[in-house]
Amino acid sequence: MRIGYLEIVTPDVQHVCRMIEKSTGEKFDKPNPLLGNAYTVSTPDGGLVGVRAPMHDAEEPVTRTYFRTDKIEDATQAAINDGAELAHPVHELPGLCKFSIVFQGKNQFGFWQSLD
Repeated sequence: MRIGYLEIVTPDVQHVCRMIEKSTGEKFDKPNPLLGNAYTVSTPDGGLVGVRAPMHDAEEPVTRTYFRTDKIEDATQAAINDGAELAHPVHELPGLCKFSIVFQGKNQFGFWQSLD
């Protein structure tokens, strides 16, 4: 299994980034507008970790894992066929990826397909 993106949504972005940087020695890049202004850091296997603020008042803090796939439409449909609720359909972030989000019970997951 490969992780494409680990998304951390928190109202205290700077504190979370600082804690991660001090704990791991990694340094976050500037906010990425394509990822909701998430501060990001690359993982050794080519994935990303992003920390961002909620994008609207109803968005709760969450840590969401996006599983890497080469066939995002198939992966998303397989999750739905197994009972997951589609929360965000497949969407392309130009020059970065395609992603989707599903809810399985009280857990949130995503799928991530790189565009390279």
